[in-house]
Amino acid sequence: MSEFSMAAAASAGSSEILQRLIDTTRECVLIVDSDLRIASCNASATMVFGRPGIELEQRRLSEVIRDLDVHEAYRRAIGEHLSSDVRLELIGAERRTFDVHIAPLEIDGRPQAIGFFYDKTQIERLESVRQEFLSNISHELRTPLTSILAFVETLEDGALDDVENSRRFLGVIRRNAERMNSLIADILELSMIESGKVTIEKRPVRVAEMTAEIYTNLAAKANEFGVELVNLIPEDALVPADSIRLEQMLINLIDNAIKFNRRGGKVITSFEIAGSVYLIRVKDTGEGILPEHLGRIFERFYRVDRARSREIGGTGLGLAIVKHLGRLQGGEVSVASTLSEGTTFSIELPAA
Repeated sequence: MSEFSMAAAASAGSSEILQRLIDTTRECVLIVDSDLRIASCNASATMVFGRPGIELEQRRLSEVIRDLDVHEAYRRAIGEHLSSDVRLELIGAERRTFDVHIAPLEIDGRPQAIGFFYDKTQIERLESVRQEFLSNISHELRTPLTSILAFVETLEDGALDDVENSRRFLGVIRRNAERMNSLIADILELSMIESGKVTIEKRPVRVAEMTAEIYTNLAAKANEFGVELVNLIPEDALVPADSIRLEQMLINLIDNAIKFNRRGGKVITSFEIAGSVYLIRVKDTGEGILPEHLGRIFERFYRVDRARSREIGGTGLGLAIVKHLGRLQGGEVSVASTLSEGTTFSIELPAA
């Protein structure tokens, strides 16, 4: 074999080894030559930066990634042998964010540069959710706490001598303390559910009987809001579910249906078997929910009308808990709404 043939074989062998190495990483890898064309890439890069039917290799970097910082980092790596760290944002069907490390690389005497693209999208999304959650908790706790402190200071400044006002102030303090207690309880409940510490024990549950008991407990609130409670669930309806968790779900949904109804309205619970799925529906005759809110209604602390929600009570976590409890039992919870007619929440539970 000639020296040229041996060199070519060695070069081919080096390229094959390099390709195998970059194929082992789940991060996107792009190797660029001195003409700023893609010399090699792995499957992850093809999935992220490629298009159906079009190979990435030998395409100009500018055709694949339109980011000047990335281009400049590759130039520095090839021309000045300098490593760089840059940030890349791709705007498409969804925004994706990458931390990119680009370093010089020499293969068979040819200057090239290799870039590792670390996808930070999910981490940043989780961080955003965490920050929003903490911000909401701080706000929800600060509001009643501010009220409690204000009325305590008023009582300390001499209002205790005014029996009528002091009792009213104490009532406000109690309501705000109860609100804080409910919020903390819901936060702990949601935390336990999301961490997988809640166990589910399914057994046949008589849904009509359970609903009737909930109606009895919420009758005073329904009367206060001028809402009629209607139970259309057949007496013999049996659903395999965790009775404690199903009751928790129904209490949340029925309580909301009362609070966000209109005076003279109704809360109607019904039952249906659809194939292998049991459907329990809680319908109100309120104002309904705008379509843009429906997609977010089960998010933690999301409120369609914040002012009204705080006025009538609630932690903003009830529907998130309902959604999680439905999924824990192998089911789902959905919502449908028509403006000026009302809203229906459906609990879907599997027959087995």
